[in-house]
Amino acid sequence: MILVIANVLDAHEVAALRAAAEKLDFVDGKTTAGRYARDVKQNLQASPSKALDGLFEKVSGALSANEVFQAGARPRGFARMLLSRYRSGMAYGLHVDDPIMQGQRTDLSFTLPLSDPAEYDGGGLVIDDGLEERVIRLAAGDAVVYPTSALHRVEPVTRGERMAFVGWVTSRVRDPARREVLYDLDVAAREVFETLGKTPAFDRLFKAKSNLYRIWADD
Repeated sequence: MILVIANVLDAHEVAALRAAAEKLDFVDGKTTAGRYARDVKQNLQASPSKALDGLFEKVSGALSANEVFQAGARPRGFARMLLSRYRSGMAYGLHVDDPIMQGQRTDLSFTLPLSDPAEYDGGGLVIDDGLEERVIRLAAGDAVVYPTSALHRVEPVTRGERMAFVGWVTSRVRDPARREVLYDLDVAAREVFETLGKTPAFDRLFKAKSNLYRIWADD
């Protein structure tokens, strides 16, 4: 399941994070690439610092407070986060992300751009879902969440600059099919409640979702 979540950050938050990001030092992105991805990775990444950690906390906090992210990801925690920068001519070829990062399983990946699509050409996130390649270009402050198991790439930037947070999530429900069932039940229960109130149908839906989550969640 691929989820696009609008307005995780509002315009003021994006502007503040972008201004703070411009003060950071960036290094060759190959330093954090795995053995097989190193040769196809051409970007820059913010160097570790307390200032960068502060930006990560703001992004993880905004995602954690988002109902759609909570329903779709069922996050236990964030395994890792990076701030990437693509200038003209930079790209990231086809690859799959590591299954374990900093000792934690990676179930879901996310990209949250600070650059608006009007600022650059190219640079689309391309996800191979097994049937086709989906090209995703998001507004600044939106996020896309997708299975870490998916092959994906970033198209070459041909004009301007693309800056984005990328990160990896450990879910309490590791099976993607089960996460999708829980997400669908959550959406259905919310729609019933908002339309009809706390009806017997809502109670049954909420009970089914809660009990399945209880059965499927990792301890």
